Amino acid sequence: MPRFHPLTVTDIQRETRDAVAVTLAPQPQDAGAFAFVQGQYLTFRRDFDGVELRRSYSVCAGLDEGLLRVGVKRVDGGAFSSWVNSELKVGDTLEAMPPMGNFHTPIEPDKAKHYLGFAGGSGITPVLSIIKTVLAREPLSRFTLIYANRQLSSIMFREELEDLKNIHLGRLSVIHILETEAQEIDLFTGRIDAAKMDMLFRVWIDAGSVDTAFICGPEPMMLTIADSLRQNGLTDDQIKFELFASGQPGRAKRKASAAGGATAAQGCSVSVTLDGATRNFTMPRDGTAVLDAALAQDMDAPYACKGGVCSTCKAKVLEGEFEMEVNHALEDYEVRAGYVLSCQCVPLSDRLVLSYDE
Repeated sequence: MPRFHPLTVTDIQRETRDAVAVTLAPQPQDAGAFAFVQGQYLTFRRDFDGVELRRSYSVCAGLDEGLLRVGVKRVDGGAFSSWVNSELKVGDTLEAMPPMGNFHTPIEPDKAKHYLGFAGGSGITPVLSIIKTVLAREPLSRFTLIYANRQLSSIMFREELEDLKNIHLGRLSVIHILETEAQEIDLFTGRIDAAKMDMLFRVWIDAGSVDTAFICGPEPMMLTIADSLRQNGLTDDQIKFELFASGQPGRAKRKASAAGGATAAQGCSVSVTLDGATRNFTMPRDGTAVLDAALAQDMDAPYACKGGVCSTCKAKVLEGEFEMEVNHALEDYEVRAGYVLSCQCVPLSDRLVLSYDE
């Protein structure tokens, strides 16, 4: 089960006025735990005035760079991101879980693929990791990136993307779409909406040539892009997306009826296995999530967002009925196999057996 480890800040590079790239080094004994797959993220924790905050930030380095680096953009009112952007210093220590996430596909060096990426703002961070890795490890493949920002000055990793284009001539195409700055081609000005997506596919992108599409950015934009990709022939298996904040109903929601005529007033007997140890307790059946109940029992259950967006709190239900309120992280086959996001897992039966160790 993932646990927090100390990471030393070895470098901080300012990418834009309100975004930085932070390079981190694990302790020698933890180096293996922080070997990442392109597109994964780290979950950090820090106390702010006695309150623990956990935040997830994507790795923006490629697999062959030999370093661990994340991109952090300041969020209005965001305590963690503001602290990283204004106070974090080289030599400081951050606590983080090992890399997690499924925002990637297997690298196949002998295949010639066409990847399509859509990124909005700081959504470029995991996509950049994927681009670097694909270009380095799949020499026959190419990548088309559509990158949306408010203006030129807010583009993260702009110089790095240009360098990658120059190094891998003809294999990386980058289209910048700017919301508030006019460009020579009208199509590249404004927000990404259904009409703009339709024009992109009619003029610039051959949807039939795309093997996999990656989407990471603001939720409304992601939904619009995903709908357009489906309309142009891509299947759900070809579309990968990453969310860190969300308000939409989850996908693959599993809903069950209370077993055996159980009523909410009876409560639920819960058995939770974590790091090989099993704890038993009773929790109310009043909409409380299993994760919250486990934390109330002083169990060190893993979590990050508590919003059904990341997969940090993933566990497997071995017995009992439940409802998963929101799911933006698990694939359909994982849900069918009994995996849940424990932050969204609400028991419906008299007994629920759940394991974080599966």
